[in-house]
Amino acid sequence: MICRAPITTVWPGRPYPRGATWDGFGVNFALFSENAERVELCLFDERGRKELQRITLRERTDHVWHCYLPEARPGQTYGYYVHGPYKPEEGHRFNPHKLLVDPYAKDFVGKLRWNDALYGYTIGHRKADLSLDRRESAPYMPKCRVLEPAFSWGEDRRPDVPWHDMVIYEMHVRGFSMQCPDIPEAMRGTYAALACAPAVDYLKRLGVTTVELMPVHAFINDRYLHEKGLQNYWGYNTLAFFAPEMRYCCSGKVKEFKTMVRTLHASGIEVILDVVYNHSCEGNHLGPTLSLRGIDNAVYYMLDDGNRSRYADFTGCGNTVNLEHPIALQMVMDSLRYWVEEMHVDGFRFDLASALARERGRVEHMGGFLDVIRQDPTLNCVKLIAEPWDLGQGGYQVGNFPLGWAEWNDRYRDGMRAYWKGDGGIIGEFARRLTGSSDLYGRSGKRPHASINFVTAHDGFTLHDLVSYNGKHNEANGEDNRDGSDHNLSWNCGAEGPTDDPAINALREQQKRNFLATLLLSQGVPMLVSGDEYGRTQNGNNNAYCQDNPISWLDWQKTPERDALLGFVRLLTVLRRAHPTFRRRDFFAGRALHGGQLKDLLWLKPDGTEMSADEWEHEHARCLGVYLAGASIDAVDKYGRPIDDDDFLLLFNAHHGDVEFMMPDLHGDAWLALLDTSLSNGLALPRQYQPGAVYALCGRSLAVLRRAAVAS
Repeated sequence: MICRAPITTVWPGRPYPRGATWDGFGVNFALFSENAERVELCLFDERGRKELQRITLRERTDHVWHCYLPEARPGQTYGYYVHGPYKPEEGHRFNPHKLLVDPYAKDFVGKLRWNDALYGYTIGHRKADLSLDRRESAPYMPKCRVLEPAFSWGEDRRPDVPWHDMVIYEMHVRGFSMQCPDIPEAMRGTYAALACAPAVDYLKRLGVTTVELMPVHAFINDRYLHEKGLQNYWGYNTLAFFAPEMRYCCSGKVKEFKTMVRTLHASGIEVILDVVYNHSCEGNHLGPTLSLRGIDNAVYYMLDDGNRSRYADFTGCGNTVNLEHPIALQMVMDSLRYWVEEMHVDGFRFDLASALARERGRVEHMGGFLDVIRQDPTLNCVKLIAEPWDLGQGGYQVGNFPLGWAEWNDRYRDGMRAYWKGDGGIIGEFARRLTGSSDLYGRSGKRPHASINFVTAHDGFTLHDLVSYNGKHNEANGEDNRDGSDHNLSWNCGAEGPTDDPAINALREQQKRNFLATLLLSQGVPMLVSGDEYGRTQNGNNNAYCQDNPISWLDWQKTPERDALLGFVRLLTVLRRAHPTFRRRDFFAGRALHGGQLKDLLWLKPDGTEMSADEWEHEHARCLGVYLAGASIDAVDKYGRPIDDDDFLLLFNAHHGDVEFMMPDLHGDAWLALLDTSLSNGLALPRQYQPGAVYALCGRSLAVLRRAAVAS
C-alpha cells in the first residue's frame, strides 16, 4: 500500500542490491551514477500519475546513490531525476528535467506516451544535441513500481533437457495465442495463455522440449512506428532488463510470468529467453532520454572516440551498451541471474552476441562478458545460445564462441535453402550441415549440439513463404519495400504468392516436408519457428517486426494441408526422440566400426556405391544418400549402459527429375521404407527393399529407410 502522507523517515540504506528492494520492513533504493552531481528519488501515486514527493539521496558509496525508506511498501511507484553536466561533446547528457527509469526496475505502471518533452535536447534546434530541453517528461513516462517478489514455486525444477535431446520452438508470446480458439479470449496473447492446458498440450504433442520466447524484457514502441500507427511487435527495443513486458500480462502482475514458467516446467518444457543486452531503446544521439542516457551516458554506452557526442553503433540500433565498463557488465550479469534465480528460466539466446564481447571495438573471445559468464556458478549451468554476429567489422563469429555456448548456425540455414532450391555445387555444404557442422564446431572440442539448426527464424520468411515467394513483399511496413533482406534463397515453385494451380501448391507442400524432415533429422539442435508446422504465412513479408496483427499471428484455422503438415512434424519429432541416431552426442568419425570394414557414416551415389572425393565437386550433383550406422551412436540408457540403434538410410534428391536409387549392399537385412516426402502425408509405402533393389526417389523429395543394426 502506497503511503499517501509525505515520507519523513529516510535512512542511509545500502549500495547493493541495486534497484528498489523490499525486505519485509521497508524498501532500499540504490542507483549507480559515477558522473552525477545530485540524485533525486521521485515518488508517485498508485497509478503513477501524480507526483507525491522528491527525496534527495544524500548517501553515496562507490558512486552508488542510495537510501532506505522504512515507510515504503510494494506497489510504490517511483522514478529518478539525475543532475549533472550536460556536455554532449564530453559524453555527458544529464538533464534534471527528465524523469528516468531505474535500470533495475522489476515492474512498471503506465506506458510511455511519445512527446517532444522526452528528449534531452530541444527538438528542431539547429544544434539539437547541444541545446538542453527544460520541459518535464514525467507526465509521459511509465513509472517504476516496487515489486513484492514472494511466489510459491512449490516443487518446481528445471527440466534440464540434455542438449542433444532438445527441440526448440521459437515463439512470440502474443502471436502464438492471439487467434487460438481453444484459449479463452481474455487470456489470448499473454503469459497466462501459454500456461493454459490447450497451449501446453499442443506443445507436448508437437514434440517440443524447449520454448524460446522472443523478447519479454520491458520495451517500448519506436516513435516513428507509433506515428505510422504500427507497433514494435518483436520487442528488440529494451527499456528495462529486469521487468517482464506487461503488454503480455492479462493480470497486470509479474507473478503471471512465474506461473507460466512453473506450468511449462511441470510438463517437462524448458523456457529460454531471447534477450537484448547489446543496445537499449534510447537509440542514437538524437534519441530520447529515458534511463541509461540520463543516469550516466558515458558509463553505460560505447561512445565514438572521435566524437563523444555520438555512439559507437555495432547493433544498427543507434547505440551499443558498454560492457567494457564493470558497472554496465554488472547490470547485465545481475539481470541474467535474476531471470534464472527469481524467474526460473532455463537459459538465454543472446541477440547480436558479438556486440557483447567487444572490447576496444574488437570482438574478444576471452573478453570480460564471456569470462564472467564462464565462471558464474548460476549462469554456467543454464543454456547459453549466441546469435554469433553483429553489424560491426569482424562481427561475424559463427563457430568462434567459447565452450559452453551453442550458436545459431546461419550456414545451416543458407546451405539447406540453397540445396532444396536446386542450386548446383552445394552437396558438400549440405552434407556438412546435415551431420552437425563439425568443420565449425569440432575443431574446438564442441559437440554437434553447439549448432542450433534452423531453416527459418522470426527474422525473414516463414517456411510457407520461403516456398511461395521469390522476393520480399514488405509494403505493409510503410518503407516502400526497402526494408528486409534481399538474400532469401527462396523459390516460389512457379508462381509468386497465392495460386490456384494444384501442381504448384502440391510442390510447395512437398518442399515444406523436405525442409522439415531435413531439419529434424540433422545432427545438432533443431529450431522450429512457431507456425511453420501449420503453414503460417506473412504474405511475403520478411521483416514483420512492426506487424502486431494477423500478418504475424499464428492462424489456427484448419485445412487438410495444414493438418497433414502438422501430423508430419509430429511424426518427425517422434522419430527423432525414438532414435538417438538422429541426435548423436558426438560427431561422426567416418571410421570402421569395432574393427570391421563398415564405417559409421557413408555417403552414397544413386548407384549405391560410396562417393569419391572428386564427385563432391560436381556442379550437376543434386542427389545423394547417407548411411547412418546405429551401432556407432555412443548413446547410453538411464543406467549408463551403452545402447545401439537401428541403421538408417536417408536419400535426398533436389533435382526436378526422378532418380532410381539402388539399395547399397552393406552386409545386413532389407531396408524398410518409413518416410517419403513426395507423398501427401509424408509416410512411405511400408515395403522392404533388399540390397540391389531400386527405390524410385521422386524429384525434389527425400526418403528415410530403416533396418536392424548390423551386429558388432
